[in-house]
Amino acid sequence: MTGAPPARSGAQPRRAHARRWLKWLAWLLLAFIAATWLPVLILRFVPPVTSAYMLERRLSQMWRGNRDFTVHHQWVPWTKIAPVAPLAMVAGEDQTFPFNRGFDIASIRSAIDVAEAGGRLRGASTITQQTARNLFLWNGGGFFRKGLEAYFTVLIDVTWPKRRVLEVYANIAELGDGIYGVEAASQAYFHEPASRLTAHQAALLAAVLPNPRGWHANRPSPYIQRRAAWIEQQMRQLGGVTYVLDEHPPKPRVDERQRRYRKR
Repeated sequence: MTGAPPARSGAQPRRAHARRWLKWLAWLLLAFIAATWLPVLILRFVPPVTSAYMLERRLSQMWRGNRDFTVHHQWVPWTKIAPVAPLAMVAGEDQTFPFNRGFDIASIRSAIDVAEAGGRLRGASTITQQTARNLFLWNGGGFFRKGLEAYFTVLIDVTWPKRRVLEVYANIAELGDGIYGVEAASQAYFHEPASRLTAHQAALLAAVLPNPRGWHANRPSPYIQRRAAWIEQQMRQLGGVTYVLDEHPPKPRVDERQRRYRKR
């Protein structure tokens, strides 16, 4: 009489153990998504009082013993920002902003092609990516931070309307050494509120975005003057302020020089 085959020792406990681990990993993933998406959802409606970049700058200056350093920042709503200011930022930083889904694939491919051909690796960050980085992350590079930047970019793109992205970006972008947002920059450089910025002044602010601690909107070098003039030209070619005010603006043919001017 043949007996039943012996059970495989340890097989079922191992499967049960693996299922428990998968369950815990699934819960951890859901908790991470909830914990990171919640602040994105809240900031869809609530003005951020600061940003990760501002906090990092404060802490770095405190660490160096610079007690005189001050962050200049003042939130203003969209209605109190001259429309030429976000238009200038779009013209200088991300002309496909109204149409892209957080990433400019053509610019990314162009940057990769240039790097593979032996050129200097240059950035291709969209305004949504820069908003995600400035608001939630830290300065620097690395694949881990880039991965988090892409993750937060997706969260912002699916949660915020385009106008909210521009409103937040215009309020937290570094536009001078310790100067964040168009209101603080307009007051510091032109002694005017952001609501009264002219097209030329807005272009000067946008022109220093790639290097706000080394370039000055109120003391523009010849290069900054040329860059500001180019941004003003792009603002006109994009169709003026309707490009950032209309829900469905006409899609432009992006000037290839935009990618050459990008410094990130």
